[in-house]
Amino acid sequence: MIKQQKRERMAEIAKLLEKRYPEALCALEWDGEPWKLLVMGRLSAQCTDARVNIVCRELFSVFPTAKALGEGDLSKIEEIVRPCGLFHVKAQNIKDACRMLTEEYGGVLPDSMEELLKLPGVGRKVANLLLGDVYHTGGTVADTHCIRICGRFGMYPETLKDPHKVELLMDELLPMEIRSDFCHRIVQFGRDVCSARAPKCAECELCELCEHQRKAK
Repeated sequence: MIKQQKRERMAEIAKLLEKRYPEALCALEWDGEPWKLLVMGRLSAQCTDARVNIVCRELFSVFPTAKALGEGDLSKIEEIVRPCGLFHVKAQNIKDACRMLTEEYGGVLPDSMEELLKLPGVGRKVANLLLGDVYHTGGTVADTHCIRICGRFGMYPETLKDPHKVELLMDELLPMEIRSDFCHRIVQFGRDVCSARAPKCAECELCELCEHQRKAK
């Protein structure tokens, strides 16, 4: 497919996903305070969103503000976030990021990729999540579901697994105003239908747009 054909296919896919999931909900259950999504995004690395949601209920009750978490006792933070894995590194990252957010940004989440990447533990995926959900800007959140499914749709070779390359390719195909919602919907779709090992192709309303399904026939 040429690029214009890919854009048209993605527009059709986005509409079908919107029909299936009218509410594009972030799987991380944050309450609208940007610093909390920053923390949850960091904790979500190599951890399920469901577990992060559970852990953060306790974390945010003990440390109710970014300032409190930034000044918090590291051992206590580690104790709480331990179920998320890599807890030594993650605890230090979220403590340092909250302190930096408070001291250098006045508690206001930066609105650019360049500034977000200065926060400890923040990579492009989390930065794009923050830009999309908080500021309605930014690029594609190239998580494992997005990488797998958009490859199956034929937007790039299924062998491509590099998140940054996928982000840049998908940014050329998805208008900025729909990227955030699209990424939330593709995560839900990946969990419900288009799983990694046993995709439910027979019940998928997008199968006619899927190169993976076409090759499998």
